[in-house]
Amino acid sequence: MAAEEGKLNALLGSDSEFEGKLSFEGIVRIDGTFKGEIFSDGVLVVGEQAKIEAQIEIGRLINHGEIHGNVTASEAVELRAPSRLHGNLATPSLLIERGVLFEGSCVMSPEKLHR
Repeated sequence: MAAEEGKLNALLGSDSEFEGKLSFEGIVRIDGTFKGEIFSDGVLVVGEQAKIEAQIEIGRLINHGEIHGNVTASEAVELRAPSRLHGNLATPSLLIERGVLFEGSCVMSPEKLHR
């Protein structure tokens, strides 16, 4: 079962704006604007219209939108077209589709990263 098909615990819709710290369990999808910090061992799905400016420490990231900030993922990062990521990555598993813009550096380790 793909994370995008699983049960969402929360959704920040395309017209929403949020600033602060977000921590959650399970799966959260952001389609709006978010500024701050995101911490979770769960899955973060970033929609195509989303604009995120944050320090992110996550279990798994699936990005379709725009992120400005550094990302540490303990399991995996998926950059899906037409996503844009401006920041550094640390993850044991990385997928980048054609059409993605990634500006930053990446550190990969074959072992699961712990936060």
